Amino acid sequence: MTIGGFFAPMLLLLAAAVVGVLAFRRLNIPSSLAYLLVGVLFGAHTPGPVIDVAPIRALAEFGIVFLLFTIGLNFSMPQIHALRHQVLWPGTAQVALTTVVIGIGAWLFGLPPAAAFVVGAVFAQSSTTVISRQLAEQGEEHSRHARLGIAMSVFQDVTAVPFVVVFPVLAVGTGFVTLGGALGLALAKAAVAFALIFVAGRWLLRPLFHLVAEQRSADTFTLTVLLVSLAAAWTTSAFGLSMAFGAFLAGMMLGETEFRHQVESTVRPFRDVLLGLFFVGIGMIFDPFSLGGIWHLALLGAATLLAVKTLLVAAIVRAAGSDWREACRVGLLLAVGGEFGFALLAIALENGVIDTQPAQIALASVLFSIVLAPLLIRHNHAIARALARTARDGDTPPAPTPGAIELAVPSGEHVVICGYGRIGQGVARLLDAEHIGFVALDLDPGRTREAYAAGEKVFYGDAAERDILVAAGIDTARLLVITQEDLPIALGILRQARALRPTLPVMVRTRDERHSTELREAGATEIVAETLEASLMIAVHALALLGVPRSRLARRMIEQYDSRYRLLRGIFPPSSMTEDAATQDGERLHTVVIVAGSRAVGRRLEELELGEVTVNALVRNGVRAAEPSPQTLLAAGDALVLFGSPAGLRRVEETI
Repeated sequence: MTIGGFFAPMLLLLAAAVVGVLAFRRLNIPSSLAYLLVGVLFGAHTPGPVIDVAPIRALAEFGIVFLLFTIGLNFSMPQIHALRHQVLWPGTAQVALTTVVIGIGAWLFGLPPAAAFVVGAVFAQSSTTVISRQLAEQGEEHSRHARLGIAMSVFQDVTAVPFVVVFPVLAVGTGFVTLGGALGLALAKAAVAFALIFVAGRWLLRPLFHLVAEQRSADTFTLTVLLVSLAAAWTTSAFGLSMAFGAFLAGMMLGETEFRHQVESTVRPFRDVLLGLFFVGIGMIFDPFSLGGIWHLALLGAATLLAVKTLLVAAIVRAAGSDWREACRVGLLLAVGGEFGFALLAIALENGVIDTQPAQIALASVLFSIVLAPLLIRHNHAIARALARTARDGDTPPAPTPGAIELAVPSGEHVVICGYGRIGQGVARLLDAEHIGFVALDLDPGRTREAYAAGEKVFYGDAAERDILVAAGIDTARLLVITQEDLPIALGILRQARALRPTLPVMVRTRDERHSTELREAGATEIVAETLEASLMIAVHALALLGVPRSRLARRMIEQYDSRYRLLRGIFPPSSMTEDAATQDGERLHTVVIVAGSRAVGRRLEELELGEVTVNALVRNGVRAAEPSPQTLLAAGDALVLFGSPAGLRRVEETI
C-alpha cells in the first residue's frame, strides 16, 4: 500500500525513526542502522506501507551536503599540511590500496571496470561512529592505537571527496579516451570551483561572519551558515560537479577561522536529521528478500573486506613506524565498513555506474562487516597478539608520532577558558608562560578576531552549548575556567560541563560572594570573587590545580607585581559595550596585519616609528614569536601584536 501526500508519510516515517533510534541506542547499536531498518520497512521490497522514495532522496541529498561541510570544517588547509606525515599519507595509501585491490578482485569476479571501482571505493571506507563508540565502551579511546585509528578513519572522509567528483563521470562511457577526457574535464572544473570558493572564502567569509556575529542574533547566524554552505554547493553543481564537493570546500575555508566550532554546532542538527533521512533512503533500495540468493556472496564480500583492510592497514601503519602488534590493532579497528560507503553507493546507483544486484551485494557486505565489527574491536588485543607473534619486534614500544592524533582527539594537556576578556586573557598568559596549552571561547567577534590573528587558540562560540564544549576538547581537558560575569551564562556552562565531565575541576569567577552557594551547588570546584587582583588570583589558582610547584607560583606572582600588572592590563578590547568597556581608555593589545604594498614590508622592526608602543609578538605563517628581535625583516602577511594606548596604536597603524 503506497501512502500518498507528504505530511502523512513523513509523520509515519519520523515516528518510526524515533522508536527505532531509541531502541538501537538502548542496545548500543549505531543509530544509522536504525534508519536503514526504517527504510527497509517502508520500502517497496517489503510488505506493508510504502513511502515514495523521491521526496526522501531530495531531502537526503542535503544531508550529504552538510556532512561534507562539517568534514571540511575539521580539515582546514593548515591542519592537512600539519598532519601530512602522520595521517595524510597512511590514510591516503589505505584508501587507494583498498580501492585498487578490492576493485581488481571485483573485476576478476566479473564486474565491469567502473562498477568494480565503485565496490573498491565503498569497501575502503570505515565507520568512525562504530569504532569510537566501541572503544569508549572498552575504555580504550585514549590509547595510542585507538587515537591513530580514529584519526585515519576521520581522514578517510576527506579522501572520499574525489570519489564524489569522479563517480558521475564514470557513467559517460567505458572507452579510455572518452573516460579520460571526461575525468580531465571534471578535474578542471573542480580546480576552477576550488579557486572560486577559495578566493571567496579568504576575502568574504571571515568579514561576513564578523558582521553577523556582531549582531548577536542566533537565527541570523544560522541563516548565514545555511546560506554559505548551500551557495558553495550550488556553485559546484553549476559546474556539473557534486553539491557535496562545494560544501566541503566551504567548510575547509571556514575551518581556518575562529568561527569553526560555532558553525559546526549550528549546522549539526540539520546534518544529523537529513543524514538520518539519507540512510532511510538507502534502506528503501535494499531488498532483504534478495539475501536468499546473494547471502553467500555478501558473506564472502564481508570476509574479503575485513581481511584485506586489516592486512593493508597493518602494513601501512607498520611502515609508518609502529610495531607489528600496534599496527595489527589499528588494522582491526579500520577493517569495518563505513556509513560513508553507503553514500558513495547511492551516488553510483543514481548515476547508473553500478547495477542493482552488485550494489545489493556490496551493501549487504558492508552491513555484515558492521555487525561483526564490535567483536573484532573488543578482542583486538588478543587477535593482534596472535597475528604479530612471529614478528621479532612485536613487543617493542611504538615510536612516537606526536602529530598523528591532533585531528581526532585533543591532547588532554589543555585548559578550556570560557570568556576571553581581561580575566580570561590574564589566565591564558600565565598558562602560556608555563607551557600549558589552552583553548578559549568568546562571543565577542572583534576580540576573537584580534586574538585569532595574533596566533592564539581563541574561537568564537557559545560555551553554554554542549557541542561547543565538546569541540573545545572538554572530554580530555585538565581544567575548565569560567570567567563570564553573567550568572545565568556561567550556570549554563557549569551544567553542560558537569553533564559531560562530572569530575572535571571547574573554576568560576563571580562579581561577589552572593552567588557562591548557587555556583557551588551547580558544580563549581573553586569560586573566586572579583577584586582588584582577580585576574592574577584566578591564574595562580589554575596553575596550582595543574600541579605547578609553589616556588614557581611565588616567582610568577612576584614577576607580575614587578611588571605592574602589564600582562593583566594588556588585553584585546571588546568591540561593543560589555563588562570590559572601561578598559578601552587604558593601554591594551591590538593586532595589525601587514598587507602587500605596505610601507613596512621589507623594513626591520626597529625601523618602525613606534614611539611608546611596544611589540608584544609577531605571527608569521601561523607561528607566534614572543618579543621578536628588532632586526626582524617584516613581510606581507605578518601580524604584529602591539601594546600601548589607543591613540598610540592608531598612530602606528596609520604609519605601517
